[in-house]
Amino acid sequence: MQIDTILIKVASRCNIDCTYCYIFNMGDEGWRSMPSLMSEETIDDLVRSFSQLIKDQDVPFATVLHGGEPLMLGARRLQHLLIKLREVLPLNYPISLQTNGILITGEILDLCSKYKVSISVSVDGPREINDKFRVDKQGEGTYQKVVEGINLLRHHQDSDFLYAGLLCVIDPDSNPEEVYKSLKGLGAKSIDFLCRDGNHTNLPYGKSTVNSTEYGEWLVKLLEIYISDTTPVKIRFLDDILRISLGGIGTKEGLGDNFYGIVIIEADGSLSKNDTLKSNFNGADKFDEKWVIKTARLSEVFKTPTFAEYYKLQNPTSKDCNSCDYLAICGGGMPLHRWSKDNGYDNPSVYCSDQKVLIKKAISILKKEGMLQ
Repeated sequence: MQIDTILIKVASRCNIDCTYCYIFNMGDEGWRSMPSLMSEETIDDLVRSFSQLIKDQDVPFATVLHGGEPLMLGARRLQHLLIKLREVLPLNYPISLQTNGILITGEILDLCSKYKVSISVSVDGPREINDKFRVDKQGEGTYQKVVEGINLLRHHQDSDFLYAGLLCVIDPDSNPEEVYKSLKGLGAKSIDFLCRDGNHTNLPYGKSTVNSTEYGEWLVKLLEIYISDTTPVKIRFLDDILRISLGGIGTKEGLGDNFYGIVIIEADGSLSKNDTLKSNFNGADKFDEKWVIKTARLSEVFKTPTFAEYYKLQNPTSKDCNSCDYLAICGGGMPLHRWSKDNGYDNPSVYCSDQKVLIKKAISILKKEGMLQ
């Protein structure tokens, strides 16, 4: 097992209040006990642990700055963090930042350019779609402020490197063509689409039943739009579906049969599981053992039975999954989508029916193009 992504919660608070947020609005209370911002002492511990991990693990890993909203650090604290990180992380160890875009400034972009930190911005489509769910603390829409941040990003002199792409959470009631055109119009060179967080006990927004296919039908329409676009914007999720269907290897967690070593470092320096698990129940992302980077050697943590059990959670255990012809493509989906109060993670994905609809469509397109028998 190798760790390929370390996600750092440099801020545990956010400047907006998205109604679907798995950190603040799906029942988990872990953020309340965290410091608002990662301290300089914890940053020093973080850098020291990274330096050890580089010696212990031959394969480079990616670092993702996350939150809450990571840009709540402000320019001075961000600069301190990036200086420290780049003291130990060579340029072949990528650093990226996921932001809602509102706090982007020219100064912050210059810092990210200097220390080679790419930026992805979260936005859910045109104003009327984005502002249904991505609202500020007063319940007002955030679209205009996000676009202003994106415009600063896309017009920066180093935008070819800095502007990694956009992240969009799907609203199954929206028009996929309007969403795609809107995001493409923001100059994105890559778009990631995410299904809503949810599980068998608490169905995702827009799904009427476990077996309904609202998201699958939305994604089929998106795939048709994507295929017919002569100048498409890269959509990693759809590219992976097509690539794996052709016998290739995926690049995204939750698809294919690859395993991904992902660990979260919280704002207090503690280690946790993939934080999307928070959406299942309070504390679902916590290890039974309390590890903190001040005292724990990361490479030793990754060798423990406790961490191995978390790592294996990516592998679906449901009989339905393991007898399915599409398992090699869908990989059983994300672990958080398999959970139920009665069976834990021993279920197919709550999006199983949606995935089948999309995969069947992808295969039919590949066959029509003569790329698949």
